[in-house]
This record gives sequence, structure tokens and C-alpha cells, in this order.
Amino acid sequence: MTTATRPIKPTTAVKPHIVSREFNAPRELVWKVNTDPAHLEKWLGPEGVTGFTKSMDFRVGGVYHYAQRTADGSFNAWGRMTYQEISPMDRMMVTQSFSDEDGTITTHPLAPIWPKVMHWVMDFEDLGNKRTRLTITWLPVEDSSAEELATFDSAREGMNGGWKGTFDKLENYLAAASEEQISR
Repeated sequence: MTTATRPIKPTTAVKPHIVSREFNAPRELVWKVNTDPAHLEKWLGPEGVTGFTKSMDFRVGGVYHYAQRTADGSFNAWGRMTYQEISPMDRMMVTQSFSDEDGTITTHPLAPIWPKVMHWVMDFEDLGNKRTRLTITWLPVEDSSAEELATFDSAREGMNGGWKGTFDKLENYLAAASEEQISR
């Protein structure tokens, strides 16, 4: 069953940034670690960053409010994802922004001209043999400024590195924990 709210649309002014990785884990497990805050905290974010969940309301229109922090405290960023569409096991559409501790949308802590609102589509493809492909299509939203779009478009190499680190952490998390441990 697909449930959706009035979606915030991605821009068509720049090409999407698409990242994809195949994981040695069944789709149900990859879905679970993307929808349960106890799991998200352990892998979401680039290498060297740990997660913290302030709240999660996993439903269409609900918000995941979280922080990412480095151990030495040199980086601390709050963020929020608002769920626009949830098709269990298949797809999620979210908008993502940096925020403050109270959940108010803010600028990127290290790049103030980064788009304030990003649009993500996450597709979960069952490849059989307990393998899953996770593909994320990432774009600024329609009302992003020309300067924000240019910043996004020029940052693809950095985005590749950030997503590679995030997917590496997810792959390691899935490999280190058995299905049974994660399913609890």
C-alpha cells in the first residue's frame, strides 16, 4: 500500500545525483535498518560520524529528527527528514534539511549556500539470494535558488565520497550483525 501527502517536488533545473549499492542482505532487513532509529544511529552518515535520534514518527507526514556528531565534537549537525511517501519494502520519498536542535530548518553548518531542502527517493530492489540494491536519487527542491542549485551541481565529487562512506558503514553494519540480531 502506498500512502502519500502533497509532495514537495524536486527541481528539474539540474540533473539528479544518483547513488546505488548492492548489499548482501535481504530487502526486509535493508528496509528495517532504514526505518528504525536504533539502527539508523549506527550507520547513517559518513565515516567518523555517529548518529543520535531525537524523535522519529515513521509515517507519511511524520518527521525523523536526528543529529550527526564526530567523536571529538568538531562537527555537530542536526537534521530532519519528512516522509512524503512510504511504500513498504519498495520506496520512500523524503525531504531532508539541516535543522537546529528544536527542528527548525537551518543552513548547512559548513556550506551556507547548500540547498535548504533536499528531495530524496530511496528505492529498495530485491535481487534474490538475500541481496538488495538500494538506490537514492537526490535533488534540491523546486524553489531552490540559482546559487543553491550551482552549489549542489558543483559538489558531486564530494557527494560521491559522502555517500560512499555512508554506504560503507551500512554494508559493515549489515555484515557485522546477523539478521536475527538486527530483527529484534
